Amino acid sequence: MQKKKRILLKIGSNTLTKETDNISRGKIEDIANQIAKLQDTCEFIIVSSGAIAVAKQFVKLESKRKEIFVKQALASIGQPHLIRIYQETFRELGLLTSQCLLSYSDFEKEQSKINIVNTINVLVNNNYIPIINENDTVATDEIKFGDNDKLGALTASLLEVDLFIIATNTNGIYTKASMEDHVPKTIEEVTDFNELQKQVVNTKSSHGSGGMQSKIEAASVTKKANIETWIVNGLEDNFIVNAFENKVPFTKIR
Repeated sequence: MQKKKRILLKIGSNTLTKETDNISRGKIEDIANQIAKLQDTCEFIIVSSGAIAVAKQFVKLESKRKEIFVKQALASIGQPHLIRIYQETFRELGLLTSQCLLSYSDFEKEQSKINIVNTINVLVNNNYIPIINENDTVATDEIKFGDNDKLGALTASLLEVDLFIIATNTNGIYTKASMEDHVPKTIEEVTDFNELQKQVVNTKSSHGSGGMQSKIEAASVTKKANIETWIVNGLEDNFIVNAFENKVPFTKIR
């Protein structure tokens, strides 16, 4: 049997909500459809944001405590709902999912790293798609620092995946000059990473906590692990398949 290409797909809140205030079941269906199409040649691991966005659909929390604790509480409420939506949607296409909650501290302990690799390998080898999120109830790194981009990159590196895809709300990374001219032009292929960093115009995403700078930082992590990174517009339908077939503009970081 031919070895399947292992892909880590990172999906941000902006993609999952399609830049609205609600999680888009249609977008999750789109992702499931593509994974089903590609399942003979690819195996997927998903790092998904969106727990806080889901919770905001159901509740409004009042608190005199710091905003960070409210966000952690929202994540706790939203995470089971997020996983339920994934499970229901993927199951309709015969795809099995599982939940994995990780913290950045897990990547600092040797035994934890071994446990992550072994557990995810067992899941993938048994045709389960791990849905990974940060354990926001006890850790605050995603909430503070960057919409799971770094978590995706660390996980991709640890699992030695073949490809790291970041689904975002732009057609990849745009040149600085084109952004200043308000006619965005995608940098399609990156071979000089230092040159790329000069091009970044840092903007925060509207629903997530990241932005293009956090994507570049994530790509620097996977580059060190010799993993190719694609930054693709996840708002478009069929974005993974279209990227594979080079039908859409996106950024490829070699």
